[in-house]
Amino acid sequence: MRIAETACAALLLAAGCATARLDASSRNTLDQIRYSKVIKLGYRESAVPFSFVGIEGKPGGYSVDLCTAVVEGLAKDLSLGELRIEWVKVTPETRIDALLVGSIDLECGSTTSTYSRQELVDFTNFTFLDGATFMSRVGAGIRSVDDLSGKRVALIPGTTTERILKEALNKAGVTSEFVSVKINREGLRAVSDGTADVYASDRTILLSLAATSSEPDRYAIVDRPLSFEPYALMLRHDPAFRLAVNRQLSRIYRSGSIMEIYGKWFGKFGPVSDAMRTMYAISAAME
Repeated sequence: MRIAETACAALLLAAGCATARLDASSRNTLDQIRYSKVIKLGYRESAVPFSFVGIEGKPGGYSVDLCTAVVEGLAKDLSLGELRIEWVKVTPETRIDALLVGSIDLECGSTTSTYSRQELVDFTNFTFLDGATFMSRVGAGIRSVDDLSGKRVALIPGTTTERILKEALNKAGVTSEFVSVKINREGLRAVSDGTADVYASDRTILLSLAATSSEPDRYAIVDRPLSFEPYALMLRHDPAFRLAVNRQLSRIYRSGSIMEIYGKWFGKFGPVSDAMRTMYAISAAME
């Protein structure tokens, strides 16, 4: 009898979770925002310089600034005197579920738009172009995937970097030991204290980690990327909401404000690349 009761409870729990996901995914996000005058934005703890916990524990970063500008535009278009932002911390493991169950309406992080993810959620137009690579200590002699043979590689599980790096290692016939970390700062610390030989992530994140560390000259980053990573803001399958957010991004890209946001977070790494300028121009022309 207890077995039957346990099985029944499990089925009810599964049905409840499925219903919660269905309710969240079928909800009209814009109507919900109009009614509550609240928009729930997901952010990351340590995806510097895109999305992280900044001064006084407040969210900061390129994607956070973009989302804030999007919300300002939405408030005007929806004729809302005030649209309050509720910030919700997410991780690579929780970000998709947070959207599906309605804990957040828009994820403002460093998430790559992929077809496999689009089976579950949706994405806006691109917000940044990057590529996966790896960072080591200066003098380690690591310049390519071939140099990772027998090395300890730190990475965050469940990311596109993990998949791409494993594919590259298999293709090269190279075997490495993987060290799982939860946030980017842990990856930097693993390289710093020697528990890992390299940390693999997107190049811009690695550049920022090194630049903001106490010893920036201690780290070397491989310039040749392993992949092409088009970042976008992640949201539920809701065409009306996606269109509304894309319209705001288009206006931001057409205005000078996008260069101010870019310069604030990436100016120290050099001028805007031609690829990024082209990305902005394409989205700006879609109004």
